[in-house]
Amino acid sequence: MSLKSFLHKLHYDPDHSRPPDFEPDWYNAPLAYKLYRGLPAFTLSSEVPLTLEGRPEPDRPEIRDIGHFLWYAYGLTQLCQSVFYMDYGGLEGETNVFHSLRRFAPSGGSLYPSELYVYLKTDDIPVGIYHYDTAHHRLVLLRLGDFDAYLARALGDRCDLSSCFGAAFVSTVFWKNFYKYNNFGYRLQGLDAGAVIGQLLETAKRFRYHSGVYFRFLDRAVNHLLGLAEQEESVYAVIPLSLQPAEGWFEGSGTEAGGLTSRQLCAALPAIRHEYYVRSLRASEYPMLLRMNEASSMETTESFGSLDEAHIGGTMAGGGETVALPPPQRLSFDLAAVVRKRYSPHLDFVFNPVDARQAAALLHEATASFLYTNDLDGAGREPRKRVSVYGCLYGIEGIPDGAYRYDALSHELRLIRPGDYRMLLQQGITMGNVNLFQIPLCLHVASDRNHYAGALGFRGYRIQQMEAGMLVQRLLIAAAALGLNGHPLLSFNPADCDQIYGMEAEGVTSLIQVPLGACRPSSRLEGGLYS
Repeated sequence: MSLKSFLHKLHYDPDHSRPPDFEPDWYNAPLAYKLYRGLPAFTLSSEVPLTLEGRPEPDRPEIRDIGHFLWYAYGLTQLCQSVFYMDYGGLEGETNVFHSLRRFAPSGGSLYPSELYVYLKTDDIPVGIYHYDTAHHRLVLLRLGDFDAYLARALGDRCDLSSCFGAAFVSTVFWKNFYKYNNFGYRLQGLDAGAVIGQLLETAKRFRYHSGVYFRFLDRAVNHLLGLAEQEESVYAVIPLSLQPAEGWFEGSGTEAGGLTSRQLCAALPAIRHEYYVRSLRASEYPMLLRMNEASSMETTESFGSLDEAHIGGTMAGGGETVALPPPQRLSFDLAAVVRKRYSPHLDFVFNPVDARQAAALLHEATASFLYTNDLDGAGREPRKRVSVYGCLYGIEGIPDGAYRYDALSHELRLIRPGDYRMLLQQGITMGNVNLFQIPLCLHVASDRNHYAGALGFRGYRIQQMEAGMLVQRLLIAAAALGLNGHPLLSFNPADCDQIYGMEAEGVTSLIQVPLGACRPSSRLEGGLYS
């Protein structure tokens, strides 16, 4: 199968992206986190603050605050036991008990395929590369030393690492969700990584850390720095962290004389391989994931040049009847309190009235908070809208029922088609685990149908999925701040959604569906994992 056909099936025909006889090997399931063995470890403070409001501007990076930052970004936050009852149409039903360890960023099936690494330069612990051990809330030293020059070159000399106190690396471990979802895991991995990045960036703001996201870097050189086996895991994004504004981070040309290759840079550091435990006794092969990772890899800094505006620009077209929304106003909330109460409801959604003011606040907050410094927009340029929000709205006071596109620039809803589309959307949910008739807002994050292949090749698909996950996390946070909750869904029919919104004419497609609404307490036991 060609890689282009593979991505098309992942999106429009996911059931045929995996073998027909595939069954998850539940007894060989991996842990949701890596456990490195036999390496120096530095325990982080477990006395995490229960509020992130009113934090002072830091004058130096302290490991206590960095530990709290990492916990809010990707730490284990909750132990949850849920009960699901499956009704088989008059036959005796089945009750299933599901245990999970939760984090503040959502993950498909609570599998958390991403891992978080950090390069830190502080006075409290040795300078070097660390793995954030979520199971024990500690840092495990992987490589000792100052790697400013190495990492800067891996980023194409587009970042002044000397002005940063470190950098975060978000990776994907292929087996962690392949065992359950097979090839469909490739789509989930990008979205999951994006949700982690979105949570990390929002947390960084509260700790007064300045950050930026690099999607383009020398993959093998960065993996080599962290000691990752590329047949098992690969870094998806590099996020420098600084106490100074990120102006000028992306000014570099990204080119050396003749270009720098991963092979040349890897030769500057000895290879490292560390033992780690993930519980699985064996791992089946995932050749398509490895082919996609290889095709997405960047081997030379010459590929970091400027992007063609025509191939990477905005996705939203003009036209259409508009519905004015109440004036935009940023929400004021404590991120710590909001993410603690956020969860993904299933059949426990209940229909509560939502008015135009709440809908406007949700859409504006999510899109306004989404703006971030990155290496796609370039320095000094107006950020481009690569992902946008569409929605089927029902029963919202002040907004007629219909399918809309949210125009963030003008803060307006553009009516695409009037009517109630809950039945069609409900029929498109293959798992039937959410009742859309109880949902006032069913949003869809949409983006370029060809995932920027003209400008970024197969790397574009990965970036697109990450940006969608980043926006979804902002939608979930904004909803929770307004007393609502959302359940990101990939088990929907994107072709139906594209038809509802007339997306084909705009050259975009629905990437993920996010029902948002009120919910009643579900049948579950939960406990917070913090002191």
